[in-house]
Amino acid sequence: ILILYGSLRERSFSRLSAEEAGRILTRFGAEVKIFDPRGLPQPDGAPLDHPKVAELRDLVTWCEGMVWSSPERHGAMTGIMKSQIDWIPLSLGPQSFNTVNQLRILGRWMRLLTIPNQSSVAKAWDEFDEDGRMKPSPYYNRIVDVMEELVKFTLLTRDIKEHLVDRYSER
Repeated sequence: ILILYGSLRERSFSRLSAEEAGRILTRFGAEVKIFDPRGLPQPDGAPLDHPKVAELRDLVTWCEGMVWSSPERHGAMTGIMKSQIDWIPLSLGPQSFNTVNQLRILGRWMRLLTIPNQSSVAKAWDEFDEDGRMKPSPYYNRIVDVMEELVKFTLLTRDIKEHLVDRYSER
């Protein structure tokens, strides 16, 4: 599972949420990699062989599922999050729910399977301890639910992914 997060802040709650999701996924038996967006150029601002672009694209090719974690800024995902998504080849694939819904729409538009479950963490700054770990709460439980569902869907679709993306109009 590849995890992308959309903030460069030193104490980024979307990164902390992403790391927490990674720990949960690891406990469920998933192999997890987290992409660090620092140094990723803006889309079309560098060639495809730029080291950070190549790293991201290689990770996307490697993964069987993704977790996207972004703060909401002005009613939408951050530019950092959108830049990562924009570098992903289309062929591969309370904070408000505006950002969660935008991420879901983008995932579907990119022909990615999106799981039915989703989560957001309201007032994320109150949900983490000084060590950057998420405190026990209903928000934490929801993240566990979402990660568990992601692992289940990934395992269920692993062997049939070619069938799921085989389209009449593209043969």
